[in-house]
Amino acid sequence: MLWLLRHAEAEDGLLDDERPLTARGTMQADAAGRAMAVLGVQLEVCLSSPKLRALQTAERACAPLGVPVTVEPALAGEPFDVHALVAGLTDVLLVGHDPSFSLLLHDLTGTQARMKKGGLAAISKGELVALLRPSELAAIARANVPVTLDD
Repeated sequence: MLWLLRHAEAEDGLLDDERPLTARGTMQADAAGRAMAVLGVQLEVCLSSPKLRALQTAERACAPLGVPVTVEPALAGEPFDVHALVAGLTDVLLVGHDPSFSLLLHDLTGTQARMKKGGLAAISKGELVALLRPSELAAIARANVPVTLDD
């Protein structure tokens, strides 16, 4: 399964690479991680853009999963070759930016959708399995029982 997590809400007014998460962005990233844990997501690796807001999102989202974050410069916001990036891996979380993630979502699945800040997509063999907004991730994170995605 390929998971795409768009960075959560970030501060404005700073150099692009140095924009940290807002308080709301921190809550979004935490909720994404808790939601993935409730969904039973098991990752081999998490690759993150080197930009601060994405790296903070990745670290907070991966903490409940016990997965370390690896910085991947290809995810800094420009188009990238996802097949080369995830070659040989099965369950991967990529944390990055738009418009590259929305374009990737379309390229891999044909879906016309814009990923929200803090939103999560799950793709399996070219099929969009889930596209979750931050509010939906927060609701899943609050669930008391495990939830599963059919694949």
